[in-house]
Order: sequence, then C-alpha cells, then structure tokens
Amino acid sequence: MTAQTCPRQHQRTTMEIASLEPSLYTVKAVFILDSDGNRLLSKYYDTELYPSMKEQKNFEKNVFNKTHKADNEIAFVEGMTIVYKCSIDLFFYVVGSAQENELMLMAVLNCLFESLGQILRKNVERRCLLDNMDGVFLVVDEIIDGGVILESDPQQVIQKVNYRADENPLSEQSVAQHITDKLAMTSNIMQSAKEQIKWSILK
Repeated sequence: MTAQTCPRQHQRTTMEIASLEPSLYTVKAVFILDSDGNRLLSKYYDTELYPSMKEQKNFEKNVFNKTHKADNEIAFVEGMTIVYKCSIDLFFYVVGSAQENELMLMAVLNCLFESLGQILRKNVERRCLLDNMDGVFLVVDEIIDGGVILESDPQQVIQKVNYRADENPLSEQSVAQHITDKLAMTSNIMQSAKEQIKWSILK
C-alpha cells in the first residue's frame, strides 16, 4: 500500500521550504541604544514584526538586557538573529530573521559603524551622535531601504551622504539659525525705523 502524504504535513513542509528561501528583505530592524538601553534611533522595516511602539521598545529592552554585558557579537532573541557592536556609551544592533545569513547582517553593521565613525569624526559616542542625527539618518537610509541592503561599502555611503548634503545644504539646525538671523535683521530694521520716526517727530 502506497503511503499518502498528509495535506497538512505537505503544507507545513512547503512553508518551511519557503521560509528558508533567500530574500532581498534581509534587515528587519536597525536600532541604536545608549548605555542605559534607551532608544536613540530605530527603524523597523517589517511592519508585522513589532507593529506598535510599545512592542518595539519591549523588544529593544529585551535585546539590550541579553547583550549589553555579553562579549559576543551575535545573539538570538525572540526568534530573531541579531548582530551588535558597542562603542563607549552606544550599542548598535542589526536585526534579521532566524534564517538570515549572519555575515550579511554583520556586513551591514560594520558598514553602519564605520560610516558613522567618519561622519562623527571617530567620536562615536552618545553626545556626538545626538548632535549629528540628520547625518546619522542619512547614513542608515543609504545602507538600507525598506529592509533591502543597498550598500555595504562605507566610502560609498559617505560619498552619497555628502552628495545629498550638498543638494540640501540647509539642515534643520542651519534652517533654524537662518530664520533666527532673518528675524534679528528684521528687528534691527524695525528698531532703526522707529528711531528715525522718533527723531523726525522731535524735530
């Protein structure tokens, strides 16, 4: 008698095979935490993974608790493959699925770390990072787009970031300064006009 395959078993096997197939969407999330486990930057590329802010922060806290005192560079938390690196008071994390190639994730992590090292002039620490968040977000966006790895060469990333900065030379800070200068100039002009009116009346 020929053995028949159970439909449910066949379906499960098919799903397992599909889950092992390579995907362009390598990166599930990227986040940077400080030495207390507080979020400084995070990007989640799989909206179904942790859809709410609360779930994301709980996941990040769990990851931090299991990695901040460890000497390894790879961790497996909540069914995710996580590669990480620390620098002074910062922790950098790149998250992939359980089946993801660790070397691919590590390439992303190293590219991120080295690119930020150049952007921050090797001062890869919390204060300097917070002072340059515009550049940090640009770096992340040049490396990953929607979970797809775009670039793993730090030099290429920096070139693209510099090009985009040249196209948009006014950062939020410089725009704010520009507005402040304009307001100050307007105030000075109005004050000068008032003085002229005052003296003309006195005459």
